[in-house]
Amino acid sequence: MTGISNKPDPKLLKILVCPLTGEKLCYDATAQELIAKQAGLAYPIKDGIPIMLEDEARQIDQTE
Repeated sequence: MTGISNKPDPKLLKILVCPLTGEKLCYDATAQELIAKQAGLAYPIKDGIPIMLEDEARQIDQTE
């Protein structure tokens, strides 16, 4: 598909926070995830859209 980016809007990334803790998220471009270190979760980004649901997030090691 032409014109569609898998990268989320940078403005959106600045305002998104973890729905569980309210912490700022770190963007991992390689894994296409938003990382919530305090919550220990990585929220996936699918087709440029962050999926901010706890059920869709994967658990991460606190050292990741």
